[in-house]
Amino acid sequence: MNRREALTRVGLLLGGTIIGAEAFLSGCNNAPEKTVASTGANFTNDDIAFFDEIAEKILPKTDTPGAKDAKVGEFMARIVKDCYPEKDQQIFIDGMTKLNDASQKKNGTSFMKSTAEQKHDLLVELDKEQKAYMDKKQKDEPAHYFRMMKELTLWGYFTSEEGATKALRYVAVPGKYQGCIDYKKGDKAWATA
Repeated sequence: MNRREALTRVGLLLGGTIIGAEAFLSGCNNAPEKTVASTGANFTNDDIAFFDEIAEKILPKTDTPGAKDAKVGEFMARIVKDCYPEKDQQIFIDGMTKLNDASQKKNGTSFMKSTAEQKHDLLVELDKEQKAYMDKKQKDEPAHYFRMMKELTLWGYFTSEEGATKALRYVAVPGKYQGCIDYKKGDKAWATA
C-alpha cells in the first residue's frame, strides 16, 4: 500500500477526504510571500485562541488531555498558512467570520464570549450543516469551512504528543510483530503499529 492509498483510507475513516491532504504527501510548498500577501493568513494570538476554543469543543479534556493541551490552535494556524492552497486558505479565513457571525445570530454574542453550552450547540449545528454540504457537493466545489476546522483538529490532536501518547496506545519503538492482539472493550486505539 502506498502513502496515497493509506491517506485515502484514513480519510474514509474520518468520513471523507481530508482537506489539505496533499500536505501529507508532498509537504508544505506555499511560498510565504504569496500566502501572506494574497490571503492575509497571518494569524494573531486571538485567532489561535479562537482555534483552540473550537478544537477543545470538538476534543475536550476528559481523563486524557484536550485539544488545547495539545496546542491544536497553533497547529491549525501553521497548516493553513504554510500548507493550504490559496483557495482553501481563503475559505478557512472566511469561515472564521462565518462561525462568529453564526454565533452572534444564534447567541447574541461572539463565539469566544458565548457560554460553553452555546459553543457546543453551535458547533453541533455547523457539523450537521457541513455534513449535508459535503454529501451534496460536486468534486470541484470547495470544502465547507467547518469541515476544515474539524479535520485540522483531529489531525493536530492525534499527531501531537498528548494525543498519540495519552489518548492512544503508544509504543515509541515497536518490538516484534504480533499479528493477533486481543482487544478488550474500552482499549485505546494504537498510535503506532
